[in-house]
Amino acid sequence: MKKLTINTLALAFTLAFSAGVMAEGMSKTEYKAGKDKISADFKTARASCDSLSGNASDICAAEAKGNEKVALAELQARYKPSQKAHYEVRVAKAEAVYDVAKEKCDDQAGNGKDVCLKEAKAAETAAKADAKAQMKTAEANATAGEKTAEARSDASKKGVAARQDATADKTDAQYAVAKEKCDTYSGAAKDSCLDKAKMNFHK
Repeated sequence: MKKLTINTLALAFTLAFSAGVMAEGMSKTEYKAGKDKISADFKTARASCDSLSGNASDICAAEAKGNEKVALAELQARYKPSQKAHYEVRVAKAEAVYDVAKEKCDDQAGNGKDVCLKEAKAAETAAKADAKAQMKTAEANATAGEKTAEARSDASKKGVAARQDATADKTDAQYAVAKEKCDTYSGAAKDSCLDKAKMNFHK
């Protein structure tokens, strides 16, 4: 099986919003109907996994659960729109992709599997870091829009800080992948690999 990379993990599978297109500010009745449909869709998708076996069944189940998780988060964001709700959608997507990627890594063994898992975790970390930075920046900008120029300047600084935090999180995750790859070596070659990883990621 071709090794998954950080860049391709985000495209591991398509996350569909099964509740359909609903207007923001929907009624409680519409919200409940949406939840019922998501639940029914999940049960149908999960049942289809029963015809599979082994890891293929596990991957199918993870995809079904991931689609349900994302659909519920998107439904909530339409029912009660907020920066936090939209952040939760992005987190749900990151976790869903990660859960499927983990199952796909089970098709590998040894260091290849270890690297695959580290790459999956790095992709999830990157997605969550970006989501958090986006939420913090949006919140700061919204608050600043109602206040003084000083507040807007402060909002800009918070946005920069949030993006820096996101970059640090992603760098740490990528460093973990690089270290894991060094386990394919031993002795001086491994030491050299680790030194190179430290230098590349400024550790």
